Amino acid sequence: MEREDTRVHQEAIRLNRYLALAGVGSRRKNDELILSGAVKVNGKIVRELGVKVDPYSDRVSVNGQRVEVQRKVYYILFNKPKDCITTLSDEKGRTTVMDYVKIYDRIYPIGRLDRNTTGVLLLTNDGEFANAMMHPKNKIERMYRVRLESGLPDDDLKKLKRGVRLEDGIAKPQQVGVIPGTKRSEIFISLLEGRNREVRRIFEALGHTVKGLDRISFAGLTIEGVPRGKWRHLSRPEVRYVREQAGLDNKEYAFSS
Repeated sequence: MEREDTRVHQEAIRLNRYLALAGVGSRRKNDELILSGAVKVNGKIVRELGVKVDPYSDRVSVNGQRVEVQRKVYYILFNKPKDCITTLSDEKGRTTVMDYVKIYDRIYPIGRLDRNTTGVLLLTNDGEFANAMMHPKNKIERMYRVRLESGLPDDDLKKLKRGVRLEDGIAKPQQVGVIPGTKRSEIFISLLEGRNREVRRIFEALGHTVKGLDRISFAGLTIEGVPRGKWRHLSRPEVRYVREQAGLDNKEYAFSS
């Protein structure tokens, strides 16, 4: 398929951003490394925050180990099918997302979907972006279509809207609705956190069995036009949009054509 890559800007970027793109850690963590004297640029220790480096000519090391940015930065939307594991590899030989997304550079999923959960999954090699998308403080909306074994009574619908107590706290959906024409057995629900198996646990707590779960939207991105098991690169406006949702600026970021 036609490839639309994004790349780090070829002008100087802040050192903490460079380290983030190299997968070292978040900008805040990288600032701590810089202040501690663990980072060298061209063989010299740098302790000053705000220093800029050329991502392609300067040599950067952390604790004596050279680190380099990945020249191509990927943002990919995948329409995950059932029976697909959200990992890079599987010791049991089961099908993983990487059996579908054929990228030769190292990319990884942002968060996880259960093996039998379908729908929107984002993949990237931008570690800072992935961490920001998963951080609860950024309140990135995830919307699901839930198919239940039986219809949802009014009392349970009210409980769902008020919030459901789980073992790790109250889960309160941002939006809840019954999908017309489904005899109340199909519900859409949106959440602002990404807890493990959260949607399934919510309905289990209400005494309902989830027969099917499809993530229809993540950060406003949908699977429209992407068949099950297929993927596409995010467009430039989409990348800017989701980065802004994750609290990241685009000032030090440019896109190649």
